[in-house]
Amino acid sequence: MYLRRVLLIAATLLLAAAPAEAAGRPRPAMVKSGWVSAVVDGDTLVLAGGTHVRLVGIQAPKLPLGRPGFRIWPLAPESKAALEALVRGKKLALSYGGQRIDRHNRLLAHLHDRDGSWIQGALLAGGMARVYSFADNRARAAEMLRLEAAARAVGRGIWGNPYYGVRTALETPQYFRSFQLVEGRVLKTAVIKRRGYLNFGPDWRTDFTISIAPRNMRAFRALGRRLEAYEGKRVPVRGWLKSYNGPVIDATHPEQIEILDP
Repeated sequence: MYLRRVLLIAATLLLAAAPAEAAGRPRPAMVKSGWVSAVVDGDTLVLAGGTHVRLVGIQAPKLPLGRPGFRIWPLAPESKAALEALVRGKKLALSYGGQRIDRHNRLLAHLHDRDGSWIQGALLAGGMARVYSFADNRARAAEMLRLEAAARAVGRGIWGNPYYGVRTALETPQYFRSFQLVEGRVLKTAVIKRRGYLNFGPDWRTDFTISIAPRNMRAFRALGRRLEAYEGKRVPVRGWLKSYNGPVIDATHPEQIEILDP
């Protein structure tokens, strides 16, 4: 009975956390193209007929969208305006590279206009979004990371704002429960009870760590990514920061972790 109550409460919180505009949306039909009727924010739009599309692989600065107490992220209006400028009045082609529908019943797609321009690529190159890949949707991640890195190198768009800055391992305790890009040098790696760990400091109980669950280790092995290869290397990792024996990011797929050293 107790477990049932806990699960019910958790489900209620998840529903409450969803944007108000997602409530009651029917499951969408899979489409290959469509005319844009509206832009919701910097990474979501609506096609004629009401189908909502989440631009897969990126995360743009967030608007409140009806969420009580939600603080607008810096440059969110500018990001929305950038997407509007790219897609306004256009018919877009949709392509899919993994999971096709999210929990808000939005299509998860890459978008191209009639000239073949890749909308996600344009937003990343303009510094109006950052890479946000998932284990079940990793198509074109390497290309997106290159575009993001070029924009970040010159401080374009969001990369000129400290809110989106690259954090050091020592800074991570300030940013729990937020999505961050963290860069540092891996001191040591280990596999304990089939879970992988990349430790950025001498004390795994307090220092920043990347954790890889056993079920996700398979994806790293499939790409030939041995954990020992990360030792001594300077790496950026992206993900949600949480506190568990110090700051930790759970890596679900290899594209979350880059290696900057040769």
